Amino acid sequence: MATIAQLKQQVDRIWVASFQTDLADTLAAHLRHHALAGVQAALETALVEELEAHRQRERQQHCSVALQRSGTYTRRVLTSHGFIPDLHVPKLRGGNAERPWHVLTRYELAMPLLLDQALYLYTLGLSIRDLQEALYVLFGHVLSREAVNRVTRAAQSPMEAWRTQQITDTPPILIVDGVWGQVLFPTGANWTDQSGHERREMRGRDQVILTVMGVWPDGRHQIIHYQAATAEDTDAWADLLAALKRRGLDAAAVQMVVSDGSTGLPAALATHLPTAKQQRCVVHKIRSLERAFCYRDLMTIDPISAEPLTHEAAKRLRRQQLSTEAHTIFEAPTCAEALERLAQFRATWGTREPEVVRLLIKDIDACLTFYQFDHALHPLVRSTNLLERFFREFRTKSDEIGAFPNELSSLVVFHLIVIRDDAKHDRGRTAKTG
Repeated sequence: MATIAQLKQQVDRIWVASFQTDLADTLAAHLRHHALAGVQAALETALVEELEAHRQRERQQHCSVALQRSGTYTRRVLTSHGFIPDLHVPKLRGGNAERPWHVLTRYELAMPLLLDQALYLYTLGLSIRDLQEALYVLFGHVLSREAVNRVTRAAQSPMEAWRTQQITDTPPILIVDGVWGQVLFPTGANWTDQSGHERREMRGRDQVILTVMGVWPDGRHQIIHYQAATAEDTDAWADLLAALKRRGLDAAAVQMVVSDGSTGLPAALATHLPTAKQQRCVVHKIRSLERAFCYRDLMTIDPISAEPLTHEAAKRLRRQQLSTEAHTIFEAPTCAEALERLAQFRATWGTREPEVVRLLIKDIDACLTFYQFDHALHPLVRSTNLLERFFREFRTKSDEIGAFPNELSSLVVFHLIVIRDDAKHDRGRTAKTG
């Protein structure tokens, strides 16, 4: 892993080799110097004013020697205009350690706005290394990995508030699913690094984040709860549903739960949402048919081009035909028409792909529950695709990270993506809670 000094040298080499012009660089350095001087003066003035306001409030209650000014100390801070190595922060004779600052957060190396911007880029998919490079190019200073990690940890408090706030508008439809990722857990053993420091041995373990999305009659949909688990079993789903009820979810108001066929879910629903009907995700249902193909009586001629088909091309065409026709069943505007299309499917493929037909018909009623709702909602609630689209963003980030350092880290990143997704689609209620 490159040190900060090595990273600076690498970025400088890339910049000089690829982008830099002497005139632009000299001008940028000149402008940055003058802008940074103004920023430093403004920050130091704001700090003095904040300290004076504190002194005035305290003096109204009591007069204390500790309120007398006692010079300044210097600290380093990264701003949107560059790095200030010697910002002068005023101090008093006493109580400095206990008094919170509002202009600058204590111990942070960067201004809150800059950290928020870094956090936004992080949720877009930039790695911590990418952020370090970008901040160095823009502001002339490398933010340490620990500083960037502190940014994500700062999201823990709003995440906990979001996950415990009361649900006052129970959606009639819930879409549930889980997304898997790797989290590091200590094995109990230790090892010694090259510097002689003793480290805890960590090993990656699969963990799932069980997620619930609500869908309302007007088409609104958003994630309303999530929590980590080690499996998608009955106990895990029961814990999640119990947590939702503690937050105020009205079990009687939930009419349908959409899932991918998780075997542990039905028992949990029977306990916590006994009146809700199940909708099996039709996309997962159709995908599960692929393992049953027998490829009997394959076409030898392409029906469009009239060209001969290879065996692999004929098998691929068979899969496309079956998938398309199966999807057509569930795209029917009414349940009656869907059953008619199912009958046609059986007649067409019953002898050539009997196992596919058998698996499609098995528990078919659970795939048709969505027809009890308004036609406009059908594309949203006949599958778990709404959640799957969101999961793709999390998986991208999870793949980039490799293994989260702990469970909290995985939940925080998940929460940040939830907030960003809600804001992106103007789901104001959730976005504002973070």
